[in-house]
Amino acid sequence: MARLSLKAAPTFKAKVAIPVAGGASVLVEMVFKHRTKSALDDFIQSRTDQADAASFMAMVEGWDLEDPFGPDTVEQLLENYIGAALATYRVYIDELIKAKLGN
Repeated sequence: MARLSLKAAPTFKAKVAIPVAGGASVLVEMVFKHRTKSALDDFIQSRTDQADAASFMAMVEGWDLEDPFGPDTVEQLLENYIGAALATYRVYIDELIKAKLGN
């Protein structure tokens, strides 16, 4: 029998392929915040009024980069790697939906 806790872990890890101009994407492991279905719906709707950095900080709580995770370094990542915000958002949504489909 499969063992499944009805209460999900508060975070999960997934690798995001950050696009690098002129080169291959680089995989960065992110620590994402888990959301319930209704909280995810609310988050998706709230993103229309948020800047990329605020939306990123609402999804992610850590990463495996040498630079420490925080508002300034998130802003630097998003400024230097333009596709990072969208790539991270897609992985986040895909992981949560995959989790929903698997349960």
